[in-house]
Amino acid sequence: MSMTITEKILAAHVDADEVRPGEIIDCRVDFVFANDITAPLAIQEFQKMDIPQVFDPDRVAFVFDHYVPSKDIASAQQCKITRDFVRAHDLPHFYDIGRSGIAHVLLAEEGFVGPGDVFVGADSHTCNQGALGAFATGVGSSDLAAAMALGRLWLRVPETVKYVLRGKLQPWVTGKDLILAIIGRIGVDGARYGAMEFAGEALAHLSMDERFSITNMAVEAGAKNGIMEPDDVTLAWFRPRARRSSAMYRSDPDANYADVRDIDASALETVVSVPSSPGNVVPVREVAGVKVDQCFIGTCTNGRIEDLRMAATVLAGRKVHAETRLLVIPATPRIYRQALEEGLIQIFLDAGGAISTSTCGPCIGGHMGVLAEGEVCVSTSSRNFIGRMGHRQSQVYLSNAGVAAASAVLGRLAHPDEVVRAPVPV
Repeated sequence: MSMTITEKILAAHVDADEVRPGEIIDCRVDFVFANDITAPLAIQEFQKMDIPQVFDPDRVAFVFDHYVPSKDIASAQQCKITRDFVRAHDLPHFYDIGRSGIAHVLLAEEGFVGPGDVFVGADSHTCNQGALGAFATGVGSSDLAAAMALGRLWLRVPETVKYVLRGKLQPWVTGKDLILAIIGRIGVDGARYGAMEFAGEALAHLSMDERFSITNMAVEAGAKNGIMEPDDVTLAWFRPRARRSSAMYRSDPDANYADVRDIDASALETVVSVPSSPGNVVPVREVAGVKVDQCFIGTCTNGRIEDLRMAATVLAGRKVHAETRLLVIPATPRIYRQALEEGLIQIFLDAGGAISTSTCGPCIGGHMGVLAEGEVCVSTSSRNFIGRMGHRQSQVYLSNAGVAAASAVLGRLAHPDEVVRAPVPV
């Protein structure tokens, strides 16, 4: 029978001819990972099982990315639990400080996930990897412990809604704006436990960096996974990084979807999500002028090289406003090095920005940029819930990197055109 790409991947991992939405399955996993927050809980549950070794040491990774470098004794203890476990089990894929980056970007960059995989992680933004044509989803630490032990995981097969993206994005409109626009239309629970399948000719005009931004935020609509069929762009990015063979799946032309929605990508404006929900989406021009205390460019959503290039285009030859702080955090050491070689880091420093080693810190209000009472931040991150980046009386606006950079220059929410069209100070 006809199936969607998500259903085909799951069927292959239970050795079945077909699976259907709502069916409970026990499927093989191709790769699992946890971070410095979720790994200790998974390790604790794993040890209760009294199993001598993980199901396959080559298919398990631990990545330190949230509270690193350790911000306090508690976070240092968390890291020590994981380090001790990795050493005791001689696990090869361990990314500690200096080698580590934000897991969702790093693990794709390192070639651990590819088309056709079932990829699970103890972090909600694991759906990021759906841009490669994988079924990728976040799970709790106890579920991850079971997957580490057995190489299997139970799942309910999700219904799929297909989003057909038409046309080509306008200047300063990015993959981040596209997914925010979709979330603004359907709401933060509009895809609850569903598969968001992205298709249409607009994808052909999007790089992998932009595609990752789209699938990364599927969870902000409540989705189980976001996914795109692999194409030439996917394969050109993936093949030089691949560590193992992959399987290509595509949805059948007559696959059964819960819904099919057309999105005119060419009509979209540059947008922001206003406090305090990713679903509160408005054109940036409607809220331009809001005073901003901090701008943050980074995270698994928008800490990639193209995001840094966009920010540098806005910041080149300009200064961060005297009453605004700018934080720039490349998502991985490789991206940091590339930004350094391209002169982007120099631009950020000359503008008055602060650059950090790769960490999720500010995104979760953990460290490296926590907000005080009443402060406003424009962030390229994925969430702006109350208290997400610090004090409960702080406010976060979600944007693309160009908007964050322009807002840093003007000290208020701004469209990049306001800065780039202005003459560069001599």
